[in-house]
Amino acid sequence: MFLALLVCGLVVALVVIGLFVFGLRRRLIQRAGGTFDCSLHWNVPDDPDPTGKGWVYGVARYSGDEIAWFRVFSYAPRPRRVLERSSIVALERRMPEGEEELALLSDAVIQPCMYEGVRLELAMSEDARTGFMAWLEAAPPGQRVNVA
Repeated sequence: MFLALLVCGLVVALVVIGLFVFGLRRRLIQRAGGTFDCSLHWNVPDDPDPTGKGWVYGVARYSGDEIAWFRVFSYAPRPRRVLERSSIVALERRMPEGEEELALLSDAVIQPCMYEGVRLELAMSEDARTGFMAWLEAAPPGQRVNVA
């Protein structure tokens, strides 16, 4: 009986510690500022998949001429993807279709992009998209603006 209570107590403690570490990691990512909720769909096929598969929920952070993208449900301290401003080409925005609406946040719009020959899509709020487009267009003098 004592052993069962001890095991249950350890499991509960591990779950609480795991949740605390998730919260602490997100707090540390957001501490630097310039963050926004952003789902990512990497290596999108030319024929879009209406099932909503492939989207990963995350947090993006502006960092100079780069955007660092972190998965939300991860313990990794480093970003999963780092996108350089000079290599991002923004395409025509679109709204979620079909089951994508269920896979994304309720107010999300989708910003398709090309990044070094890879097609990707970022899903974010309209306000975050406005900030993203302004950041893209605010490249330092001498750099080309990559908005299609």
